[in-house]
Amino acid sequence: MSPTTIGVLALQGAFIEHIKLLHQAAVELRLQQDALYVDNKDLRFIEVRNASELAHCHALIIPGGESTSMSLIAERSGLLEPLRDFVKVDRKPVWGTCAGLILLAESANRSKTTGQELIGGLDVRVQRNYFGRQVESFEADLELPFLEDGLPFHSVFIRAPVVEKVLPSTTSNTADSNAATIGGNVIAPSKRATTAPVEILGRLPGRARTLKDRTTTAEDLGEDGDIVAVRQGNVVGTAFHPELTDDPRIHVWWLKQV
Repeated sequence: MSPTTIGVLALQGAFIEHIKLLHQAAVELRLQQDALYVDNKDLRFIEVRNASELAHCHALIIPGGESTSMSLIAERSGLLEPLRDFVKVDRKPVWGTCAGLILLAESANRSKTTGQELIGGLDVRVQRNYFGRQVESFEADLELPFLEDGLPFHSVFIRAPVVEKVLPSTTSNTADSNAATIGGNVIAPSKRATTAPVEILGRLPGRARTLKDRTTTAEDLGEDGDIVAVRQGNVVGTAFHPELTDDPRIHVWWLKQV
């Protein structure tokens, strides 16, 4: 049986930290005596910098870092379109953290006026740097119901985005195949759409803000808190940085999903 290859996009950002926690997560899975992960050879973790390396991956993590830099480097290295195919056409499992969440969104506002392109795959609109600049970074304990032990997850937010709106699934299924800017928002280019709903996996309590258009807000959904973790089919996004902690529980959960 060939190993399951998990790639971590290694163009910029905290990719080494993700690989470290993936190895810890694999050990944890073996300690749980999950038969699939008894042998070290059943899982392989690689850094991804080009389309050839991406082609060997069964799943991918897009780390925290600087989303504009990642998109520019991906475009210049011929990796941007293969990434879009990986996420939106092949629908392989992908997880983006912080900058990775921005890149996986179908729409992002307050993006830089030049150079920012999106991969897409999550029918959400994100707001970059929602909590402010680097000096306003913070840590918080989150209640994440998908973690089996029910214990809070100590999360790191650094110039973090939030999901400010869940979009209709038709948003990513337009006739235009090119990225665009509409009403000040960057829009990901169309690929194959999915009918899977967007699931809200986690919120940051007490920080919800009212949106002017009020299409979908935390208040409308009957809960207080900014949306900081979502899932749509095989695509997961978190606004915080699990890779900057020593807690592998989310990595364990994600490997199980893969």
